[in-house]
Amino acid sequence: MFTRRRFLEASVGTVALLGGCTAEGQNARTALPIPELVDARNQNGAIKLIAAEGQHAFLPGRPTKTYGFSAPYLGPVVRIHKGDEVEFTVENRLDRAATAHWHGVLVPAALDGGPHALIRPGGIWRPVLKIDQPETTAWYHSHPHGDTGRQVYMGLAGLMIVEDGTGERLGLPRSYGIDDLPIILQDRQIDPDGSLVYSAGGPARMMGMRGDTLLVNGAISPVAKVPRGLVRLRLLNAANARTFDLKFTDGRTFHVIASDGGYLHTPVGMTSLIIAPSERFEVLVDFSNGKAGILETAPDDNMMRGMSGGMMAGLGESVGGPLMSFEPHPTSAATASVLPQTLVPLAAVDPSRAIRRRRVSLDMGPSMMRGQGPGGGMRMGGGMGPPMGINGQTYDMSRIDFAPKVGDTEVWEVTPNMMAHPFHVHGVIFHVLSIGGKAPAPYLAGGKDTILLNEPAELLMTFTQPAARDFPFMFHCHILEHEDGGMMGQYTTE
Repeated sequence: MFTRRRFLEASVGTVALLGGCTAEGQNARTALPIPELVDARNQNGAIKLIAAEGQHAFLPGRPTKTYGFSAPYLGPVVRIHKGDEVEFTVENRLDRAATAHWHGVLVPAALDGGPHALIRPGGIWRPVLKIDQPETTAWYHSHPHGDTGRQVYMGLAGLMIVEDGTGERLGLPRSYGIDDLPIILQDRQIDPDGSLVYSAGGPARMMGMRGDTLLVNGAISPVAKVPRGLVRLRLLNAANARTFDLKFTDGRTFHVIASDGGYLHTPVGMTSLIIAPSERFEVLVDFSNGKAGILETAPDDNMMRGMSGGMMAGLGESVGGPLMSFEPHPTSAATASVLPQTLVPLAAVDPSRAIRRRRVSLDMGPSMMRGQGPGGGMRMGGGMGPPMGINGQTYDMSRIDFAPKVGDTEVWEVTPNMMAHPFHVHGVIFHVLSIGGKAPAPYLAGGKDTILLNEPAELLMTFTQPAARDFPFMFHCHILEHEDGGMMGQYTTE
């Protein structure tokens, strides 16, 4: 019997040729790291996460300081179930305040883990989450205002899986670490000594912090041993600013089955997929023919309009290439081999239900910045740099920008300025009505909490979660340096 343990043992030490090189000019790769899976039902409904410093070697033999949740870098994959109550204990052993934001999990704002829910050094936060939403892939990360970019860059992030039995009913791949793989995409700037390089100023201030080293689950160019058949990839873009444009080098078709808010109605066949910071997509890849595959990304050309590549030198914005490879095991067969023709019915999207329209402008422009905010984030004032704001205002933790009511449905008209922005709203799953006046592509037809916008868009959202003034919900650009710089607003639903 080909058990999970035997499968993972077969993956360890695998060496393959990529046709490209790692940061050290070597083309030998390691096995894809698989984060520990922590299922709340196996923990009596109680999960503990510890935010602490760790040591992680991005380059072989060169460990460096990192952050992680109960791990040296990143955190475990947390699985929760619809209908359950899950008690989290989040302990902060760092020397600065942090949070744990449950990105994509629908809970009241007081439990959401945004900037108002700081966990001070040595502190413990114990939220109890009632899970009541469809099956989906979400994630968690630290979210303190002014220091989110640096903390996520150092490793304070992890994947979450919400289950309600749908995947099992549909016969989808569900063997974690074998045919159901977490794929956390990042980029980092790494010094020759192996240490991480982070900046919130200069070009990174304008474009977001980017690196010239591409990572999957914290590893450079890893290889995943997979069974022959359908393999499910839970893709998360956990980069600070980079948009990944994914495809397989042999041009093979894969099928998108879910995005931020859950399953689509039918699988969408694609040969390339753009995934922006904080977006998640689940895709099925068929390895029945036994042929290996290399997943790569095109260069990210999302830069401020009017800025030249030379002005952005050092940010790694032009870096593309191989991310990882997949090698089907010659004798193991996947648990799923037939692509479902339908997945789940999607609720009707009816913009006539909206009781109001709001305008949201994601603003960048010539201004000045001065000094540093909490945790190293930049404040507006003297010095060269663009301001960040929404509707002409930089984020203020004491200001409530919008105040819909629970049960309200609204259309938000969101306009990006100067470059494409991944727009994220806490506490709601919205639907994209239009982008640039056109209907969204089929793979964007489901529920979303983040959408990459290079043109004005209309988003339909219904508010279901309570949010009081002391703990409002955020909406912001998910380029983390833009968010830290003030491109963020907040709303209540009192």
